[in-house]
Amino acid sequence: MHFFRSTYKNHSDEELMQLIKKGKEKAFEELFERYKKKMHYYFYRMLNYDSDLADDFLQDLFLKVIEKPHSFEEGRKFSTWIYSLGSNMCKNQYRRSLTRKEVKADDLITEIYKEDEAFSFQLDKDLLENNLNEALSLLDDELREIIILRFQENLSVKDISQIIGCPEGTVKSRIFYTLKKLSERLKVFKP
Repeated sequence: MHFFRSTYKNHSDEELMQLIKKGKEKAFEELFERYKKKMHYYFYRMLNYDSDLADDFLQDLFLKVIEKPHSFEEGRKFSTWIYSLGSNMCKNQYRRSLTRKEVKADDLITEIYKEDEAFSFQLDKDLLENNLNEALSLLDDELREIIILRFQENLSVKDISQIIGCPEGTVKSRIFYTLKKLSERLKVFKP
């Protein structure tokens, strides 16, 4: 019976999307098979190595493909489109997370004072952490997001660059200057 089954293996991703727009279920299955591992791994890395959350995001992503195939513009590269959808989903998750999570103070404090070996961690950590979170709340949203992605989510500069849509050099520069600002604001804790 496999002889009569239509195969879509030789179609490009973009051709498959056109077939999906026409309601061809097998075209969707082929596209899903091509991208499920790539996108799961992408979400896994972007969502702090949470496999269950990556599974949920993968399902939501392909639901978007099924429900709104017409949002894919003809002439556009499919891989760029699907990664953009995934990136936007991650950005929304990070925004939600920012309102629920606080930065792990030890990692960020270590980075702020990494060059000062005399810095003692014997100080009142609660007071320092409260001041750190207050200082973070005063940053604009993009800088706060970069710092949280780097020091709480432990994402690479490359990943952060993809998430916020700016060059890696810009991300590095913003991290450097933001750490400098935070260091200045928290200098009272420096011996």
